[in-house]
Amino acid sequence: MAEHSCDLLIVGGGGAGLRASIAAAEARPGLNIAVVSKVYPMRSHTVAAEGGAAAVIKPDDSAEAHAYDTVSGGDWLSDQDAVEAFVEEAPREMVQLEHWGCPWSREPTGRVAVRPFGGMKVQRTWFAADKTGFHMLHALFQTSLKYKAVKRFDEWFVTKLLVDNGRCLGVVAIELATGQIHSITAKAVMLCTGGCGKIFPFTTNANIKNGDGMALAYRAGAPLKDMEFVQYHPTGLPATGILITEAARSEGGWLVNKDGYRYLQDYDLGTPEPKPVLRSMELGPRDRLSQAFIGEQEKGHTLEGPYGHYVNLDIRQVGEKVIDKRLPFVRELCLKYANLDPVKEMIPVRPVVHYMMGGVHTDINGATPLAGLYAAGEVACVSLNGANRLGSNSLTECLVFGARAGRAAAEFASQSGSVGASVGAQVRDEERRLQEDLLGATDGTDRIATLRDEMQTTMEESAGIYRVGVTLDSAAETMCHLRQRARRLKLDDRSQTFNTELVSALELGYMLDLAEVILRSAAQRTESRGAHQRTDYPDRDDERFLAHSLVHRRADGSARIEYLPVTITKWPPGDRVYGR
Repeated sequence: MAEHSCDLLIVGGGGAGLRASIAAAEARPGLNIAVVSKVYPMRSHTVAAEGGAAAVIKPDDSAEAHAYDTVSGGDWLSDQDAVEAFVEEAPREMVQLEHWGCPWSREPTGRVAVRPFGGMKVQRTWFAADKTGFHMLHALFQTSLKYKAVKRFDEWFVTKLLVDNGRCLGVVAIELATGQIHSITAKAVMLCTGGCGKIFPFTTNANIKNGDGMALAYRAGAPLKDMEFVQYHPTGLPATGILITEAARSEGGWLVNKDGYRYLQDYDLGTPEPKPVLRSMELGPRDRLSQAFIGEQEKGHTLEGPYGHYVNLDIRQVGEKVIDKRLPFVRELCLKYANLDPVKEMIPVRPVVHYMMGGVHTDINGATPLAGLYAAGEVACVSLNGANRLGSNSLTECLVFGARAGRAAAEFASQSGSVGASVGAQVRDEERRLQEDLLGATDGTDRIATLRDEMQTTMEESAGIYRVGVTLDSAAETMCHLRQRARRLKLDDRSQTFNTELVSALELGYMLDLAEVILRSAAQRTESRGAHQRTDYPDRDDERFLAHSLVHRRADGSARIEYLPVTITKWPPGDRVYGR
């Protein structure tokens, strides 16, 4: 067992983690900062974000308008103090990122270009063609390299948070290249590990997004918030789940059913007009576009292929010149993964899991209820996004709240004393669990892939776009049973070097914990709001559920749910309306 120590430990090397490391190094230059990531930072999932990042820049826009769109789009479950801080700080973060080298697309005049995005009344989404996350992550990573206080541990996988006397004091991690187990003690720990889309079978998320940080925090005693709200993106490729960005629709793409009909005009998308306006209806909120797809499926108006039902996204009318300039990655993805050219052919798409509105419960500065533990990005729930995230808010969220949490964690670390040897017993217990209970076990019976398939199938059938109480309860019991079976996994790989089977086993445990939390939270919220739609409770219930769900883990592993009121500053609950 190798031992390390630092002042601030950041788990996750994506957009939020790198922004936090820069903010912490600038706020407290004397701190020793470590960034632990299970992949090389430039392979973090931020790199896959396509469409853009929202921030006010145009004279016809305002912070108040951005805030209202976010609150309304989140179906009034967003904490409005967090939203107000976000919209005020977002433009500064975006300009700072340009100064660090992010090549934002420009208008012919040289000004930063913005494009429309779903649920927003005005154009405020900055973009770098359709490779926005790629360029943002490059700028952050290259900037982070100049801070000598930041030390990286790439391809290390965290398996446990170390907690003593109600305070987080570090982690246990596996160095994937050698299999060696390490302990890293720290005065403060920050989670920036992303979401958990791989709990579902069809998702835009990369294979690394298994909810590691959420599950680590949950097991360590920090509550998870609003986990029932799972966003489906309406346009993913049916076979792979690969995202076809919302930018394809903002540039003029149409969603059409098997008859070539723009079916969204037949659905309530929250527009002020009786029917959606043809020019803007494809930019309705993601939850309502996904629900409209189910409506078309039930009417028999979708197409069916080897991976289920789908509709078509038609961007042919956008033209090759615009596609190559503003949507080059969409064309590349279609050519490589769907064997079609969107300049000449329509793109088959279906709703796929995209984003978790819920996550580790934090305050506006990223602090969790567990002292010394912070979180930012998709792993966290500061409750910016409420019940439904507006497209292009998430990349900016990584910047704004990554920076906020980084500064707050650095301040906490600078005022805390050194970490003693009080966690030694926990470290040894974790080492024994990894070496003996997993790698050394010879009596395993269940395969990782078998349990993972059962989990994903159950989640798609029970916690998808539409839900019902009886099915949710049954699925939660299934997850409880799968968690028991996961204690008897059969592993074939006993090697130390890059043991991907061991990593998959640990990730499966994280996902099963979170799957049960999602199902329990969804079963107890007997209303429909945003991405959580109950067919047995079709109406929003502000009297009972204008509140965040908080899930605590009991000693026996079961979930205990309580509720926390939503913070309302300016905008009382009203109808969700988007568009002009």
